[in-house]
Amino acid sequence: MKFSNKKLSQTITQLCDTKGIRNIVISPGSRNAPLTIGFTENKNFINYSIVDERCAAFFALGMAQQFGEPVALVCSSGSALLNYYPAISEAFYSDIPLVILSADRPSKLINIGDGQTIMQENVFENHILESANCIEGDAYNLFNEAIINSALNTAISKKGPVHINIPFSEPLYETVNTLTNAVKNNPVIVSELKINEDLNPFVNKWNISKKKLILVGVLKPNSLEQEYIDILAQDESVIVLTETTSNLHNKNFFPSIDQLIASFDEQELIDFQPEILLTLGGMVVSKKIKALLRDYSPKEHWHIDSKKAYDTYFCLGHHFKTTPNLFFKELLPRIEAVKSNYQPHWLSIKEYRVKRHQEYLSVIAYSDLKIFSAIVKFMSKNIQLQLSNSTTIRYAQFFDFNKSIEIFCNRGTSGIDGCTSTAIGAAVASNKETVLITGDLSFLYDSNALWNNYMPSNFKIIVINNGGGGIFRILPGEKNTNNFDIFFETKHQITAVHLCKMYGLEYSMIHQESQLKRSLKSFFSPSNKPKLLEIFTPSEVNDQVLLEYFNFLK
Repeated sequence: MKFSNKKLSQTITQLCDTKGIRNIVISPGSRNAPLTIGFTENKNFINYSIVDERCAAFFALGMAQQFGEPVALVCSSGSALLNYYPAISEAFYSDIPLVILSADRPSKLINIGDGQTIMQENVFENHILESANCIEGDAYNLFNEAIINSALNTAISKKGPVHINIPFSEPLYETVNTLTNAVKNNPVIVSELKINEDLNPFVNKWNISKKKLILVGVLKPNSLEQEYIDILAQDESVIVLTETTSNLHNKNFFPSIDQLIASFDEQELIDFQPEILLTLGGMVVSKKIKALLRDYSPKEHWHIDSKKAYDTYFCLGHHFKTTPNLFFKELLPRIEAVKSNYQPHWLSIKEYRVKRHQEYLSVIAYSDLKIFSAIVKFMSKNIQLQLSNSTTIRYAQFFDFNKSIEIFCNRGTSGIDGCTSTAIGAAVASNKETVLITGDLSFLYDSNALWNNYMPSNFKIIVINNGGGGIFRILPGEKNTNNFDIFFETKHQITAVHLCKMYGLEYSMIHQESQLKRSLKSFFSPSNKPKLLEIFTPSEVNDQVLLEYFNFLK
């Protein structure tokens, strides 16, 4: 085995190895050569080469999303590092562990006009859990080792991104056959998560409340014990609202929030207003539930999360710093049945809404909403589903997906910038067939995601191409102007066919409703290469179909 002769490189690779960080995503460069040598020469690491740093970072994000453990990113100096920022901010808000390893020039070469230099130290300070700024030179070996240990342990224990900046002087490519720098691994200390506070005041409030609303944001599959799901589902004083990304299923839950609440009149809003709001999971997609709970505030808002609690509804009263499973393990044995019509009443409304939903789908024109209903109908079971942001995730919210489907979306910052790269990284990390549903702008924005050698044969992409940013037609404002077409909707005539040819994906397309059944069945059938299905829809129809949907539900 060969090693870089740089002691900083040896320290990094040894500590990553000792702490079990196995997956390394490297973007080519010269200044990072010592790290590239250190990782690629060691058989304990699985290395991936991805040229575009923005795509590389989201690719690593997708892998870490699935593994639940840190994935390391390695880049050269200068602006290369800044291309990681969109994925880092997503990781920061979505609690996904990434280790950013940026090569840098020595401090004496910064801000003197040398090429490929920027001020890299603490460059991500607003969206990073920890920054470790190493110093070149043997005199700083123990200091560097300590701050690297600390940063890696933070990524592992606190589940988020950390940045380690590593200056290297030239020459960069020299190697040695034996390690010249022994390091000491400081073990990760994970604090035991337990409820230290007195739950009695909260139990007492719970037991006298007749209207309790549990709102669940982003959750990884199998996050909540089935026992607790079943107990909550049978409590007639409890409503559980879930989103597509919640990955929770029960016939008494409410999986399509906007479908239920969008058509409420004033009396229904008052009747729905909870006494206690209990929230868990990550970011919530539905703007309508946010608006409702801000205007019709609960008396109590409690949030469960081991790290943080956002005051999304401007009434947060308490943060339980624990996991949902530990919280319900303590709470549920102490609750008492409360006579209430809260859940039964809204279940009857849900039943009516679902019926109207099906009726509407049967009569609407060929459109985005029609397409989504067909995709959900013919989608394979036991797959991983990745959803892009903007229109795609919002359409998905109208449907109750099969519980065997694991669903993910970058909702930390809700950007369109790396959805395809994330999905490919997640597909590499998962042994399941992975399907990405994306819009045309999201797909084209991240088209460099296809520029890699790691796309599994069971990876599939559905691009719903309505010729622009269809979501802007749904939002308020004047639609029929040249400025709207150019600067908001951004109309275009680009298709995915040439990208598929260039990157070796099997390509097919749909232009009309009569093609849906046959094409979707074929698309979801097994293949020996990745597939892309492009479905073209009329942009001038989609917004009207969606806006009339809520009136029809009422």
